[in-house]
Amino acid sequence: MRELALLLILPALWAGEAPARPRILGVAHMALYVSDLAKARAFYEDFLGFEEPFALKRKDGTDRIVFIKINDHQYVELFAEEPKEDGRLNHISVYTADARAMRDYLASRGVAVPEKVGKGQTGNSNFNIKDPDGHTVEMVQYEPESWTARDKGKFMPETRISTHMPHFGVLIGPLEPALKFYRDVLGFQETWRGGSGRFLSWVNMRVPDGEDYLEFMLYNNPPDAEQRGVRNHVCLMTPDLAKAVAILEARPARKNYGRPIEVKVGVNRKRQANLFDPDGTRIELMEPATIDGQPAPSSTAPPPR
Repeated sequence: MRELALLLILPALWAGEAPARPRILGVAHMALYVSDLAKARAFYEDFLGFEEPFALKRKDGTDRIVFIKINDHQYVELFAEEPKEDGRLNHISVYTADARAMRDYLASRGVAVPEKVGKGQTGNSNFNIKDPDGHTVEMVQYEPESWTARDKGKFMPETRISTHMPHFGVLIGPLEPALKFYRDVLGFQETWRGGSGRFLSWVNMRVPDGEDYLEFMLYNNPPDAEQRGVRNHVCLMTPDLAKAVAILEARPARKNYGRPIEVKVGVNRKRQANLFDPDGTRIELMEPATIDGQPAPSSTAPPPR
């Protein structure tokens, strides 16, 4: 298989052309460190209504990584480990049609890539790269023999508060390096800019071959640990936010969630409600359309740095 991939790439190289970028189809998962796996499970499963199809264990038999399934292509991964340099964020992931071709394409663009594409314990092909802000970005290709494919159509109960993760947000420092990486190299397309003051606050970057997007969370002053949890966030789409909140309020697990649930209209003119997992990571519930069906104007404010 590796030899075949090289045969496909070499003619382009001989012609002086870089390999073409494979398709990037959507956001796959956000991986988070959690301090108490039992409490995290109670939040994501008992309260938000998701199920976990599988978990990866340590040698002593305890769970190390738990997979919370949103749909057949999207997960939240919970790492029962101490957080490292990026706060509670372990990594983000997008899924591609061809991981090996993606690795070769990125190498041709000067991105540091591993020597070869590996295969994870769940059976999917993947490899990691770093973005300009030091976030680990996993490129994953869903394989037909993987655990993901094995559980297609399963572990998606009616209790799920959402069936789609349209985006996740990550902290971004200087805007221009991030644009050069995600836009110019990976092919993400800017769709909207939002600001809540004198400076730009958000930039939405849609994957090149799908509708999901990455939300750049810009900042002026370095955020503290609490603010990292607010800005590095997961968005869950729900068609009727009032109905979703009513469902959450009626669940037995609500008594263990100590915060109020408030519905507000965001700068993007969409109804949303912010929840927080036990470690303070924000889970944003959001409706797909604006309150009046009209698009929110894009901000013309300058970036904060």
